[in-house]
Amino acid sequence: MFRPKSYLNLNESEHQGLFSDGRYVWDALKRLPDYFHRWKDFDNRATLKGESYIEENVDIGEGTIVEHGAVILGPVVIGKNCLIRSGAYIRDHSVVGNDCIIGKSVELKYAILFNGCQVPHFNYVGDSILGHKVHLGAGVKISNYKLMPSTIKIDCEGERIDTGLLKFGAVLADHSEIGCNTVLNPGSLIGRRSVVYPNIFWRGVLDQDQIVKNHSEITITARRKDKV
Repeated sequence: MFRPKSYLNLNESEHQGLFSDGRYVWDALKRLPDYFHRWKDFDNRATLKGESYIEENVDIGEGTIVEHGAVILGPVVIGKNCLIRSGAYIRDHSVVGNDCIIGKSVELKYAILFNGCQVPHFNYVGDSILGHKVHLGAGVKISNYKLMPSTIKIDCEGERIDTGLLKFGAVLADHSEIGCNTVLNPGSLIGRRSVVYPNIFWRGVLDQDQIVKNHSEITITARRKDKV
């Protein structure tokens, strides 16, 4: 339960070492500081369009485009052929795979993104892992910190597992889709190919190949003429 291979195709990342010894998939987040401490050769090979702020301890692969106004604070590793759009804010200890999109007003922090992820519009992704070809709709927020601070715990099938992490957002398995303006609460795990519809407040574990819908009722009434 909750092993990396249950959620992620590890062949779709050049950073498999983060998951090599983990009992749980979220243990990779604990390894990020040491992983970057051992990263010696930061090389920025991006194509820059306009002016951006990129710190020295940032590694960016060939074919990646960084648009005007992006801010990247190291240590960060970004793969090949990505698009970092204007207004993106990528913070320390983030790993971005190949062929990813990081869009306008998107903030990443302590995030691991596998190849082909799309985080395109007004998203916050903190202390989270996004698998191969995960897509976030506009305005999706991944909450990573409890209002009443304590370590994040996972409840599943009558068992409560303490992650040991004060900050832990979500694990989104390969090919999962999250609809616009959805909020994923701390410690959410979404299975492969599952879909969470827009405007959902989700907490907990969702199995693979599931769809979460919000059937809230919409009421339509005629407008009174004396109010026109």
